[in-house]
Amino acid sequence: LSRARKIELKKTANAIATFGKGITACDEGPGTVGLRFEQVGIENTEENRRLYRHMLFTVPNGPDFLSAAILDPETIFQKANNGTPFPELLTKTGIVPGCKPHLKVYTLPGTNGETVMQGLDSLNVRAKEYYDAGCRFAKWRSPLTIGSDGKISRTAIETNMHDLARYALICQDNGLMPIVEPDISLDGDYDLETAIRVNVEVQAELYKAMIDLGVYMEGCTLKPNMVNPGRDCKIKYTADEIGEATVTVLRRVMPAAMPGVNFLSGGQSLEDASARLDAINRHKGNSPWNLSFSWSQALQLPLLELCKKNPPGSPLPLEEMSALLEKELEIAGKAARGQMNAEPGQGDHKPPGAK
Repeated sequence: LSRARKIELKKTANAIATFGKGITACDEGPGTVGLRFEQVGIENTEENRRLYRHMLFTVPNGPDFLSAAILDPETIFQKANNGTPFPELLTKTGIVPGCKPHLKVYTLPGTNGETVMQGLDSLNVRAKEYYDAGCRFAKWRSPLTIGSDGKISRTAIETNMHDLARYALICQDNGLMPIVEPDISLDGDYDLETAIRVNVEVQAELYKAMIDLGVYMEGCTLKPNMVNPGRDCKIKYTADEIGEATVTVLRRVMPAAMPGVNFLSGGQSLEDASARLDAINRHKGNSPWNLSFSWSQALQLPLLELCKKNPPGSPLPLEEMSALLEKELEIAGKAARGQMNAEPGQGDHKPPGAK
């Protein structure tokens, strides 16, 4: 990489790692958005998807709490109500626009249903296209599942983490700051100690692969899961214990050269995700990274619930959605600063059936 390219990548990574700000993840494809719309009685048209994304990008306090937005390829080439392309609109408000270049998952042969993401073969061409359209970073998700034996196979770990490293290298060559996303599912009954061990193993493999390939680490961002027990774990854990476990993993393996970590919500509610992010920041200590959010469902699902009170086929209640999103971003921003006053028990992992 040239010196100018490194400066550009580091500038993008540092901008996204702005203290107290996070990422709005709006990269669901038309099919995923359509399923969410269908569940609340909204017609899945391109115009409805555009109007919905426009509301997400123009929420009044967005520039106060958002450093970046991840866009689906469809959204990259759509325009705001005033005719401005969405990447340009976001850039003008100080929110860095990015893209989701990965394609679909497929099952890895020789494993018990474990998967890997497709899209590396055509990434170079698409990365250039997205950069030219105004995007300045990319995000690639590698979903992983801890098995009943408390492990992820070495095949799945090595294949996914090496692919993330190759993706990062290709993106940097095209000017896109890569966000690497090892996403370990909440599915399962594994305990917190198992989660710590497996997350360390996965992230250690990722960083070694990136360094071995020559990825410029100062120009990268991590988007991991929070270190939670499995959804069906029978042991109760507090949000504080989850926060401590998450910071423990980072301090064991994450390079100090990387400026920021933006945690995915992974099916957690806004209530749980924000309380856990707040706990993570309270345990941060002298850790060198900005620890914030990159949330989709935690922010968006409550907005879509507002549609249910209207007859099917009604227009999106955009003003109500925007007002609620403002409140949600204030909560997320406080959690990203470690300044949230969570209610007692908020964010705790409760065993199935527990009250």
